[in-house]
Amino acid sequence: MGVALTPLLMPHETSIAELKGKVFAVDAFNILYQFLTTIRARDGTPLSDSKGNVTSHLIGLFSRTTNLMGEGLKLVFVFDGEAPELKRKERERRKALKQEAQQLFDAAKAKEDVDEMRKYAGRTARLDRAMVEEARKLLDALGIPCIQAPSEGEAQASYLVKRGDAYAVISQDADAFLFGAQRVIRNLAVTGRKKQKSALAFETVHPERFELDETLRALAIDQERLIALAMLVGTDFNPGGVKGLGPKKALALVREAPSLEELFSLAKWSESVETDWREILKTFQEMPVTDEYALRWRAPDEAAILRLLVDEHEFSRERVLSSLEKLKSSSAANQRGLGEFF
Repeated sequence: MGVALTPLLMPHETSIAELKGKVFAVDAFNILYQFLTTIRARDGTPLSDSKGNVTSHLIGLFSRTTNLMGEGLKLVFVFDGEAPELKRKERERRKALKQEAQQLFDAAKAKEDVDEMRKYAGRTARLDRAMVEEARKLLDALGIPCIQAPSEGEAQASYLVKRGDAYAVISQDADAFLFGAQRVIRNLAVTGRKKQKSALAFETVHPERFELDETLRALAIDQERLIALAMLVGTDFNPGGVKGLGPKKALALVREAPSLEELFSLAKWSESVETDWREILKTFQEMPVTDEYALRWRAPDEAAILRLLVDEHEFSRERVLSSLEKLKSSSAANQRGLGEFF
């Protein structure tokens, strides 16, 4: 879902050239869902091979990842582990919404209404276990390290940044700030454009950098109150937040309240949210992470990539080889040599 704090953040437009040579922690599930919802046929259905296996996630992952690698960015993908108990309720809610969207999509399909099909198709996107394993297999073949988080992938990605093992988290959401990431980069997974919300059009986008310390200074709050602010407007652990509170009104309350107890009392938390606010705050602050990981990059295994994409999923052999050739001859690789780069 992503916490609705974007209107309060201070974006700095950046460029891929400025990010060259740095390490980035990628919230794998976040980016895979993005590919699944945006890379689709004209009627909104996901792309698939002749056997009916969805390939949208692999298309996006291969094309965008090799492009970023070719620009000299070093990526590490972090995958979700066991979801916190509080998030399981949110997953049930999302499941119900997907089922509703599927019914609307099926109705539009029966009427052969392509516009309506496209409208609802993205809301039916599902990332299943097989897709996740395929994504990990592709990343391994590309020589990109993957980390299995004990719980939330975004928390583990944020931990890498906090430790100095990565420069920033790549994500479309601001949630990483709630886990203490010092820096977040948005719009690196899209190719210059993204779909507008509640519309069929696209808008031009550029990579943006957000800094945690700058955000806290601008908002005049500390890290704990940033989490409290997010809770008031809604997180994955309390969707919807407190009724009637948007980001700006919630920020005013967070600044004025002398204590968290008084803050949640003034906000009338218990009238909108069943879960005790202390439990949600603790979930953010004590999210399990691991330091048992190794960041080692290898040269891509061309044979393994071809087996997965071409042999198993019928990708164009010429296009796959062309992308790999571009990666080999990229400016970043030429400057230091493939052996040193990986």
